[in-house]
Amino acid sequence: MNIISVFMVLSLLAGSVNPSLQEQARIPAGISVAFRAGNAAELSKYLNSTVELLLPQKEDFYKKNVAEAILKEFFATHPTKEFIIRYQGVKNDVQYAIGNLKTEKGDFRVYFLMKTVDKGPLIHLIRIDLENGKQNPS
Repeated sequence: MNIISVFMVLSLLAGSVNPSLQEQARIPAGISVAFRAGNAAELSKYLNSTVELLLPQKEDFYKKNVAEAILKEFFATHPTKEFIIRYQGVKNDVQYAIGNLKTEKGDFRVYFLMKTVDKGPLIHLIRIDLENGKQNPS
């Protein structure tokens, strides 16, 4: 799925969202805190048992524990400086958010999708793309 496809899907979802539903469904603050801290263990508390990760060097479906290890490696090689959710919304049982992640090695656009499962919303997809294709040298 390329960036244009992601924007088309999110645009369709955003155009059909009831504003009162958007106000009711907020992304849990712990997710922002975990991204901001580069804390994969904390982020894993919000992961579904299987997660689709789309990172610059890894793209596949992973079990929760493997996804946590991959995110831990990403945060170790890209120490975080800041994370801000720029947009969030909801459609039916799917919540989504787009954020900006600033790291010591470049800036990234982060997308994630959550679905409600038994205990509450869990992340089913995380996509992390280089913003503007720029990355600082290692």
